[in-house]
Amino acid sequence: MQPEALGAAEKATAPYGSWESPITAAAVSAAGRTVEGLAVAGDGRLVWVEKRPEEGGASVLVREAAEPRGKALDVSPQGFAVRTLAQEYGGGSGAFAVQGDTVVFSNYSDQRLYMQTIGDSSPRPLTPDYAASEVRYADGVFDPHFHRYVTIMEDHRNNSSDPVTTIAAVKTSDRDVNEPTILVSGNDFYAFPRVDPSEKRMAWIEWSNPNMSWDKSQLWVGYFSEKGEVQNRICIAGGDPTLVESPTEPKWSSKGELFFITDRQSGFWNIYKWDEQSNVVIQLYALDAEFSKPMWVFGASSYAFVGKNDSSLKIICCYRQNGRSYVGVLDPGSGSFSTLVIPFSSVTNIVSGDECFYIEGASANLPVSIAKCQVTLDEKRTVTTDFSLIWSSSEDVTEYKSYFSLPEFIEFPTVIPGQHAYAYFYAPYSHSFQGPSDEKPPLLVRTHEEARGILDLNVQYWTSRGWALVDVNYGGSSGYGREYRERILGQWGAVDVNDCCSCATFLVETGRVDGQRLCITGESAGGFTTLACLAFRQTFKAGCSLYGIADLTSLRAGSHKFEACYTDNLVGNKQAYDERAPINFVDKFTCPLILFHGLEDTVVPPDQTAKIYKAIKDKGLPVALVEYEGEPHGFRKAENIKFTLEQEMVFFARLVGKFKVAGDITPINIQNFD
Repeated sequence: MQPEALGAAEKATAPYGSWESPITAAAVSAAGRTVEGLAVAGDGRLVWVEKRPEEGGASVLVREAAEPRGKALDVSPQGFAVRTLAQEYGGGSGAFAVQGDTVVFSNYSDQRLYMQTIGDSSPRPLTPDYAASEVRYADGVFDPHFHRYVTIMEDHRNNSSDPVTTIAAVKTSDRDVNEPTILVSGNDFYAFPRVDPSEKRMAWIEWSNPNMSWDKSQLWVGYFSEKGEVQNRICIAGGDPTLVESPTEPKWSSKGELFFITDRQSGFWNIYKWDEQSNVVIQLYALDAEFSKPMWVFGASSYAFVGKNDSSLKIICCYRQNGRSYVGVLDPGSGSFSTLVIPFSSVTNIVSGDECFYIEGASANLPVSIAKCQVTLDEKRTVTTDFSLIWSSSEDVTEYKSYFSLPEFIEFPTVIPGQHAYAYFYAPYSHSFQGPSDEKPPLLVRTHEEARGILDLNVQYWTSRGWALVDVNYGGSSGYGREYRERILGQWGAVDVNDCCSCATFLVETGRVDGQRLCITGESAGGFTTLACLAFRQTFKAGCSLYGIADLTSLRAGSHKFEACYTDNLVGNKQAYDERAPINFVDKFTCPLILFHGLEDTVVPPDQTAKIYKAIKDKGLPVALVEYEGEPHGFRKAENIKFTLEQEMVFFARLVGKFKVAGDITPINIQNFD
C-alpha cells in the first residue's frame, strides 16, 4: 500500500528511471547521520554518539536536551572524536561509557581512553600514548568496587596482524596516566565485561578462532579478590560440548541476578537467567525469534531493566521475527510476556533511564530515530508507555513523504526445492509521475545481509525516480535463526549468488520488473556477491561494487584477527577459494561494471578493486573506477556519499536503462564506452 498521491490521470507519464524527484543525492548524504551507542547519564538524560557525514564523518558524543523537543547538545569538544578501532570495524557503539556526569571514551585519532565531566571541555587521558594507535579499547564499564574502568584492550604492539586481546582495568581515581592492568587473558576474543553492582564479580563473553562470536562462545563469571584480581572463574554457558550455543549480552540486575541471551537448542537467541545457587541457566521465555544479533561491533544493548524495586522488575526487550522487530515486556518472576505497540518496525538498541527507556529504531515511515518511552506500572504490574521522538537522523525527511515507496516483505523460492529466502521490495513511486502502461521498471538489487525494511533515503532516491529496488536477505542473514544464518557456511559465493539471482527472477516472473534492465549493487561482502553474480551468472545487465571483495585468497591472507578464520568458514576449501573468486574469472564477465573504494580501507585492501578494474578494462567491457582519498571501509564524507550515488545511477542509466537521469549530473568517464 502506497501513500496517498495524485490520481493517475493527474500524474505526468514518463519513462521509468527518468522521473524528477526532490530527493536528491545531496538530500541523501545530508540525511546520513547515524547513532552509535546509547547510555543514560546521572541526570537521567540520554547520551549517544552521532556520526556526521557533513563534518567528514566525525563521531560526536551528544546529550539529550533538558527541555522536550529541544536540540541535543554536543559533549565532545573540538579536536576529539568518539570512535574505537578495536576489531577494525570499531565504531562508536562500544567506544564510551557513562556513570553519573562522567564519561570515559576512546578517542579516534590516538585511540587513548579519556575521562571527561559532561559539560567540561577538557578531557584528561587515562591511558598512555602509544605510537600509531597500537593499543585500542572498547566495550568498557565503570567498576564501582575499585574506582576503575574495565574494558576490552586490543594490543598491537608486538604483532599488528595478531594483536593480543584481553580484559583490562584502567585507574580513574589517579590523576597520573597508568599502564592498564590485565584482568582476564588467554583467549582470542572478549566482549561484554559487565561488573555486578551488588557484589565484587564480573561477567564476560569470550570465544576463540575459528569461531565468530555468533558461531560459538562462552559466558563466564569471575570473582574479584580484595586487590581486584579476577579469580574463581565459572563457565555459565557455552562450556557443554554437547550444546552448540553463542551466549551474548550479559547484564546484572540491581540485586545481582545475571541475565543473558543465548541460542541453545532452538537456534534462536532468547533471554536466560543464571540461577547461582544451583548453577543452572533458566530460559525465561521461549520464542522462535531473535532477541539479539551478530556482534560485528561492540556495545549492543537489546534489553534493559525497568522498575523501581526487585518485585516490580521488568525486562524491556527487542526481538526480530519474520522480517520485523518488536518491543516486548518480560516479567522474569512470572514468565509473562507482552508486546508493546510502538511505531518502529526495526529496533536496534534499548537502554533504561529513570522510569523510562530509550529505543533506537526506525520504520517504513520513520528514519533512524531515538524515542523516549515513559514507563507506567499499573496495579496489575502491567507496563504502559508514552512514546516520543527525541532525535532523528533526518528531521526534514517528512517533506518528501509523498514520494516514498513503502516496502513489501517478500518470501521467494531458492534454487533448492522447498527452501525460501527473504527480501524487501520497493516498487517505483512518485507523487508526480507514473510510468508508461506498456513498460516495466528497471530493477536494482541490493545485496544486503541486514536489510530491515526501514525508511532509507538512499532507497527513495531510486524509487522516486522510477526504479524498482529490492533488498535481499540472502541465506546467511541474521534475524531468522541459526539454521538460516548458517546456510552460508562453506557456501559463500554460491548461496548468496543463487538467492540474489532467484529474487530478481521471481520479480520478473511475477510481472513487477523489466528482465532486460536488472542491475545489482553491494558493499563489502555484498560487493563480493555483486561481482560473483556478474562473473558466474547471466542474470544482471550491469553492476556496482562498493569496496567489494574480488580476490578471496588475498582477502584471507590480509584478514585482520577478528575475521582471520571467518573467510575459511564461509568459503571452505582451497578449491572453493579459487573457483568462487571473481578475479579468477574475468573472462566470464559480460556486462558493464562501476567500482568505488576508499584508499584508507584496512578491511578490504583497495588493490582488490584496482585489480578487477584493470582486468575488466583489459577485456574491453565498459568499466569505471572511483577512488577516495581519506575514506576507510564505508564512506563517511557527505560529498563522497553524494558523488557515489549520482554516478552509480547515471552509469546504470547510460548503459542499461537507456534513459536520461533528471537533474544536472556530469557523468564520469567510462572506459571502453566514452
